[in-house]
Amino acid sequence: MHLKKFFSVAALLGCLTMVFTSCSQKNSDLTPVTLNEVAHSIFYAPMYVAIEKGYFADEGLDITLVNGSGADNVMTSLISGDADIGFMGPEATIYVYNQGAQNYAVNFAQLTQRAGNFLVARDKEPDFTWQDLKGKTVLGGRAGGMPEMIFEYVLTLNNIDPKTDLTIIQNVDFGLTAEAFASGTADYTVEFEPFATSLEMNDNGHVIASLGEDSGYVPYTCFSALESYIKTHPDIIQAFTNAIQKGLDYVSSHTPAEIADIIQPQFAETDNNKLVAIIDRYAAQDTWKEDCVFTEKSFTLLQNILDQAGELTKRIDYDTLITTEFAEKAVQE
Repeated sequence: MHLKKFFSVAALLGCLTMVFTSCSQKNSDLTPVTLNEVAHSIFYAPMYVAIEKGYFADEGLDITLVNGSGADNVMTSLISGDADIGFMGPEATIYVYNQGAQNYAVNFAQLTQRAGNFLVARDKEPDFTWQDLKGKTVLGGRAGGMPEMIFEYVLTLNNIDPKTDLTIIQNVDFGLTAEAFASGTADYTVEFEPFATSLEMNDNGHVIASLGEDSGYVPYTCFSALESYIKTHPDIIQAFTNAIQKGLDYVSSHTPAEIADIIQPQFAETDNNKLVAIIDRYAAQDTWKEDCVFTEKSFTLLQNILDQAGELTKRIDYDTLITTEFAEKAVQE
């Protein structure tokens, strides 16, 4: 992964960027902050709770939420200054640092602690084991991305060689794999929500395994900002982290139906029953952290996964790319 790739992809997708705002009218008394997210997904429910409940506004922030459509584009927006805060897999910060960036992105708050994708089969397989994938074809993700690396990590944990024991299709764009699967491609597919539930509701597939459960606790998505921005605006970073912590507190103390009602405006195209089902599935696997502290143990596991996937050129010290001071203070608020 190279920086010039970030910029070339961003240029192509710039016109497709979707923008969401924390309120319909901007408040000049609030500090504007542009947040670029890797995808607009129910997987990130606590963040949308923080927006819809007004937690950011309570902290003096006016959030403009931009859908970057991929970690490459999120990182590009940070480097170019188009975004103040990025939300993506922390592997992206490792890639950029190892390329020699001087003003690199630092992770300051973690949101999800489980992978958010699921293995979908054509039929119900109540006795499924990962060994059943040997000799089969699976719709996977792009090389170097967290979804694919987590999938391969789970395979390896189950003594399956991702390169020789099965065929993984990696040339179908993210978001189109469910459609390809429904059209007859592959024996299995690895899907995020809402695609996994949609396949089930349309009787085109059945969720038979959770990669989040089977891979264990993984720092899947985090908030980061350039080191220079954090040093210059520690008050903004603290206020932002406080709001995220409030969002985490809300989802840990409310039902999926209550959470769905709060974030429904963010997913107006999604039926409320489906929204509740998806949130329930994520809650059941302990997807969201109780606090947003990114631990050293999690960072070590992340680098182990990258190393196994052949994507880690050099290990990085925990204190270089992770700061916990803001998350630790937010817990005390």
